[in-house]
Amino acid sequence: MNGLTMALGPGQHVGYAPRMREDADEALMNRYAAGDARAFEVLYDRWRGPLYRYFLRHVSTEAVAADLYQGCWEKVIRARSRYDETAPFRAWLFRVAHNHLVDHYRAGKPETELVTEPEAPPESNPGAHAEQDQQALRLHTAVAALPEDQRDAILLKLEGGLALDDIARAMGVGRETAKSRLRYATRKLKEVLADDHR
Repeated sequence: MNGLTMALGPGQHVGYAPRMREDADEALMNRYAAGDARAFEVLYDRWRGPLYRYFLRHVSTEAVAADLYQGCWEKVIRARSRYDETAPFRAWLFRVAHNHLVDHYRAGKPETELVTEPEAPPESNPGAHAEQDQQALRLHTAVAALPEDQRDAILLKLEGGLALDDIARAMGVGRETAKSRLRYATRKLKEVLADDHR
């Protein structure tokens, strides 16, 4: 699965979610629920990148992703008093995100067009990363082409850093179903990477 650690989007490295101390996230959420606004700022800062990328990989434009992202944080704010501290914050956050995305699609606003405009890497010249950017674009396209359930499962893993059981809970399916979706998605993405090396 080495190739999946490459970029999912042009000029961006995939974010296997940052390895953060889980207890710190839960403690921060509990402090926020008790009225500590600074605790929310820290959580927001930690999770804004993975959460935004999760939405961006699902929809066609940055504007739609930004709307979904904002709406998700609004739901987190409204649900703060109902947060169950026994649940890992990461899993809870991406369950909220998954449900918000499902609501978006149910409202009849599906987005299928890909954003193919690459972001320029800040430190590089245009030719230095051309091959990497092409591979990243192909992988991004492959992720976008996955069936919605498989795409969601792989993005919950790659962007959310969720374990299999948490992916299953976030998607509201059984463990074996989540495992199957991940397996099919991973196989398809590996095929794309293998094609790049032929």
